[in-house]
Amino acid sequence: MLGGLTGLTDPKGTDWGERMLNTVASQTIRHLFTKSESVEVFVRCYPSSKLLQGSIDSFKMSGRGLVIRKDFGVEEMSFETDAVAIDFSSVLSGKLSLKQPTQAIAQVVLSETGINQAFKAELVTRGLMNLTVPALTALSDGKPVSFPEIQVQLLPENRLRIFAKADLGNGEPIPLHMVVTVAVERRRRISFKNPIVELEQIPEAQKEISKTLSLALVEILDNMVDLDRFDLDGVKMRLNRLETEGQRLIFSGYAEIERIPQKG
Repeated sequence: MLGGLTGLTDPKGTDWGERMLNTVASQTIRHLFTKSESVEVFVRCYPSSKLLQGSIDSFKMSGRGLVIRKDFGVEEMSFETDAVAIDFSSVLSGKLSLKQPTQAIAQVVLSETGINQAFKAELVTRGLMNLTVPALTALSDGKPVSFPEIQVQLLPENRLRIFAKADLGNGEPIPLHMVVTVAVERRRRISFKNPIVELEQIPEAQKEISKTLSLALVEILDNMVDLDRFDLDGVKMRLNRLETEGQRLIFSGYAEIERIPQKG
């Protein structure tokens, strides 16, 4: 019976195996995201008889308006593989499982709005609140120091302007303004380098401490953004480059896919 089914094509010439895989893969991929505006999946498997052996020619996914782990918005995401070995029995049960790990070329686009929203996520804020490192508590008479407000503005040439506030526990927030350069390190970390502290709009009495706190915040951010903390189960992102383009931050690289996760 399966042999007969794999020979079927629709009037447009789309092979039955490809149609079934596209349906199953689309359902699987959508479940990875908390929300999705659109997710399109294109699986190539011709002839469909190869599907019985678990072999497909290529796999492409493109999505827009995605939300990962409830708080991290992605404007666009796409990835593409070459030939992939899958478990055919999983397809029949409405799932997609790999027989062996694979790699996919990937691109992720973040918007300025999405980045600022991510700075409000609990996974991020817990690394910015009630900090007790000596370099900070030396400025606050031993009290924990927090950075409760951070907003970024994307600039050309892979730079960010950061507006933030520091709370030293005395009820008087310290404004922080700076420009940093962002880059990829070891294919998994986003580094924040070459800070230029801007003090023109900082009150005179706060300029010195604002400069010190600005440099401290850059160091904290430089050690915070590690992609391994945001990976989906079974999928690791590795970056080759990033680029600011208007109000978008574009990452290019690849995904190491050990297994297809069942949820985000």
